[in-house]
Amino acid sequence: MQLKGSTILVTGGTGFLGRHVAAEFRRHGSQPVAVGTRDYDLRGRRAVHDMLRAIQPDAVVHLAASVGGIGANQAEPGRFFYENAVMGIELLEACRIFGVAKTLISGTVCAYPRHTPVPFHEEELWNGYPEDTNAPYGVAKKALLVQCQAYREQYGLNAIYLLPVNLYGPHDNFDPRSSHVIPAMISKFCAARDSGADTVTLWGDGSPTREFLHVSDAARAFRLALEQYDGADPVNVGSGEEISIRALAELVADRTGFVGTIEWDASRPNGQPRRKLATARALRAFGFESAVTLADGLGDVVAWYEDDQAGRPGPAVTTAPFARDGHHDRTRPGVTRPGAGRVP
Repeated sequence: MQLKGSTILVTGGTGFLGRHVAAEFRRHGSQPVAVGTRDYDLRGRRAVHDMLRAIQPDAVVHLAASVGGIGANQAEPGRFFYENAVMGIELLEACRIFGVAKTLISGTVCAYPRHTPVPFHEEELWNGYPEDTNAPYGVAKKALLVQCQAYREQYGLNAIYLLPVNLYGPHDNFDPRSSHVIPAMISKFCAARDSGADTVTLWGDGSPTREFLHVSDAARAFRLALEQYDGADPVNVGSGEEISIRALAELVADRTGFVGTIEWDASRPNGQPRRKLATARALRAFGFESAVTLADGLGDVVAWYEDDQAGRPGPAVTTAPFARDGHHDRTRPGVTRPGAGRVP
C-alpha cells in the first residue's frame, strides 16, 4: 500500500499505542486520523458507520481495545470479552460495507494457549485454550482473526492481523489499579524510593517469563505491515527477548534507584508461565525486527515517567476506555479494579 498521502484511520489513536502509531504514519507522509472513545463509541454499529462515513479512510488500523492486568481481567471477564469482540466485529463489517482498501487488526499475545511451546509460533495459536486469567479477552481478539480470514475469502477484504507482545514505553498507563507489569513496577519502585520504604511487594513468585517490545518498535512494525504485507496469516510482532519477572523487577529497581528489598506475594496469580514469540515471519513478510533493547527502553520510560509526574498536580488521572494495546486506556473513570495491573 502506498502510505504517502493516504488517509489512515487509527482507532484507539488517542491511547498509548495509538498516539505512537499515528505519529509514525505522520512522519512517513500519511494523514492519520486518530480517534478515541470520546469521538466514537465503537460498540455501536451506528457510531462505527458514522465514523467511516465522516473520515472516508483509505485504510483502518484497529488498535482500540478494553484491556488491563490480571486483576481487571478476573474482575470483569464478560466486559472484556464483549467489548473487544463487538468493536472488532462491527468495524470489520463496516470496512466491508464501505469498501475500505485495507484494514489492520491488532490481536494480542494473550490469544496463545497457556502452555504454548516457546518460542510461540503463529501455527500454535489454535492448539489450546488461553491462560485462564485473561482467556475471555484473548478469545475475543482471536475471533477477529477468524473474521479477517473469512471476510478475505468471501468478500476479498484485505484485512491483516498482527499479534503484538507486551508493550511498554512513554505515555503508558501508570494507574496502579489497571496498569500492566512494567508501568506498575516503575510507579511502585519510584514511590517506595521517594517515601524511603524498605520493601516493595509484587504479585506472584517472580518465576514467569515475559517478552516486551518498546512502543516505538511496535509503531514501526504496524507501519511496515500496512505498507508491505497483504497475507491472510497472523504475524507475531515482538523483540524475541525473554526475561523472568524476577529479573525484570531487579532491572526496574536498578533503573529507578530503589535499593530496598523486593518481596513476592505468591498468593497472587502468576499468569501464563512463559512468553516469547517467534519473530521470523515478521522479518520475512515486511522486514521488521526490533531495535530498542529492554535495558535501554526501561531507562527511557523511567525518565519519561519521572518528568511526567514532576509536572503533574496530584495523582494520575484514569482515562476512558477503548483508546490501545492495549495495547490502551484501561479503565472507566471512577471505577476501581482491585488488584489489577500485574503480570498480564
